[in-house]
Amino acid sequence: MKNLLKVLSNKLNKKKEILAIIPARSGSKGIKNKNIKLLNGHPLLSYAIAAGLNSKLVSRVICSTDAKKIAVIAKKYGAEVPFLRPKNIAKDLSTDFEVFFHALKFLKKKFNYNPDYVVNLRPTSPIRKKNTLDVAIDKFINSNKYDSIRSVCLNEKTPYKMWFIKNNNLSPIINSKKIKEAFNLPRQLLPNTYWQTAEIDITKTSTILKKKSMTGKKILPFVLNNKISIDIDSHKDFKHAAKILKTNKKFIKPNLNNI
Repeated sequence: MKNLLKVLSNKLNKKKEILAIIPARSGSKGIKNKNIKLLNGHPLLSYAIAAGLNSKLVSRVICSTDAKKIAVIAKKYGAEVPFLRPKNIAKDLSTDFEVFFHALKFLKKKFNYNPDYVVNLRPTSPIRKKNTLDVAIDKFINSNKYDSIRSVCLNEKTPYKMWFIKNNNLSPIINSKKIKEAFNLPRQLLPNTYWQTAEIDITKTSTILKKKSMTGKKILPFVLNNKISIDIDSHKDFKHAAKILKTNKKFIKPNLNNI
C-alpha cells in the first residue's frame, strides 16, 4: 500500500510545472570567476545543472546570468538561457528575490510560462545526492500548507553561546526568557539549532510573485547531513569538495555525453 501511494504521489508531482533556476552571475569577490572555475574538470555551475537535469520531477532548468561566457557554458551542459540578467540585479549585494522575481516575470511576459514551483539550485553547493532533490520536491508538494522548503543541517556550534559586542560590552545573541543564562549552561542542556545550507531551496511561485518573498512565513525544514553539506566560498572549500566528489560515487556529476 505504501509503494502504491508513492507511485500515485509521483504521478501527481509530474503534473506540476517545476522550474529550476541556477543563479550564476559573473562577479565574485572571494574567488575570481567562481561559477565557472573547474571542479574535477567541470565548471562549478555544471554540477547544479546536472542536479536539475537528473531530477525526474523538474520540468525545466534555466540559468540566470549576466555574462555571455557563462551563458555559453550553461547551454553546453544542458541548461536553457532565455535571457541575460540585467546588470543592476547582478551585483555583490543583489538578492535571490530580485533574481527570481525578474526571471519569473520575464518568462511570464515573453513565453506565457508560469511554473507552480521554483527550485533554487545554487552553483556553490555541488555536492548533491542523486535522489535528494526529488525527495525534497515530493515532501514539499505533499505538505501544501507551506510557502517553501529549505535544507538545513544540525548546528555544531550553538548560537546560545555566541555574543555581540556593543559599547565594549558582551551581549548574548540569544537572550532567552525560558532559559536563564543559557550561555552558562552545558551544551547538552540547550535546544538543537540548525544552519541553512545552500543545497536546496524550493518555493511556490505565488510566494515569490504575490508575497514578494523567497520563503514566505511557513518554511518546511529539510534536514541534511552536516558532514557532507558544503557552500563553496574559498579555495579550501573547492579542494574539500573535489576530494568528496572524487571518492564518492553517490553524488551527481556532470556528464556531457548524456546531453
